[in-house]
Amino acid sequence: MKLIVGLGNPGKEYEKTRHNVGFMAVDAFSSSNNLIFKNKFNALYAETMVNNEKVILLKPQTFMNISGDAVLEFKNYFDLNVDDILVIYDDINFEVGELKIKKSGSSGGHNGINDIINKLKTKNIKRVKIGISKNKFKLKDYVLSSFNSEELEKLNNIFKITNNIIEDFSNIDFEKLMSKYNGIKNEKQSI
Repeated sequence: MKLIVGLGNPGKEYEKTRHNVGFMAVDAFSSSNNLIFKNKFNALYAETMVNNEKVILLKPQTFMNISGDAVLEFKNYFDLNVDDILVIYDDINFEVGELKIKKSGSSGGHNGINDIINKLKTKNIKRVKIGISKNKFKLKDYVLSSFNSEELEKLNNIFKITNNIIEDFSNIDFEKLMSKYNGIKNEKQSI
């Protein structure tokens, strides 16, 4: 079984904001697979089968800074290994339209992944970081701002890639997954 966690903030006012790109990626996958979300442990989740393995998509509804609560609840409830968890979230160090897959590391100042690291008591959390680019504005205001139409178009291309990453996560070795997708920046590069 695999757990795919998209990070974001609940509520209409945050829907298309930069900090919610993890939710947006999970929504893109669930939408293309006609999945329905249900409520459990302060989270929205959907279940599907990918490559003959059960996959749970998770959107914690506890706000970004305490995302780890829902992740820990699902990990314990389904008796999951940390290796079977993949977290998708925003990163200001990459431009919109870029992504990077990592198998471990610090939070890099991101409160959502930081809380997950603290609650799961490990930095060895597999992750997909989606670029939202940097800005000269105050960070809190910037990450809660909306994407423009050009950026949304780039993100839609990235979500096609994250859909493939989610499909492949249950099927191929994580090292191969990283080498397959790291460095992909836009729709011009085919998979």
